[in-house]
Amino acid sequence: MPVWQEGHKTVLQIYELTGSFPDTERYALASQMRRAAVSITSNIAEAFGRQSSRDKARFYLDARGSCYEIQSPAHVARDLDYLTPADFTKLNQSLNRIVHDLNKIMKTLSTRPPP
Repeated sequence: MPVWQEGHKTVLQIYELTGSFPDTERYALASQMRRAAVSITSNIAEAFGRQSSRDKARFYLDARGSCYEIQSPAHVARDLDYLTPADFTKLNQSLNRIVHDLNKIMKTLSTRPPP
């Protein structure tokens, strides 16, 4: 799935970006951003394996929520100069693409008649 592939690229991007955070942030901002990033692809994969549109939508919604969850600590990291403005923008663009794709998938699911 292209949205999973984009999510995976974003996970790798976040791991690379947070790898340069100070050691004091290893169990704070870095950990929170990494866990939320992995949650994106995990929930997309879980949705893919579900049968009903309702179950699929729930996991896609959770994946979308994880995208938004990353944005708050990313703002903090940018404001503390752990992320450059360019890296912050690139990360937000990736997250916005994922959210856009998830919204399209969920819209399609909502228009399908129940089996």
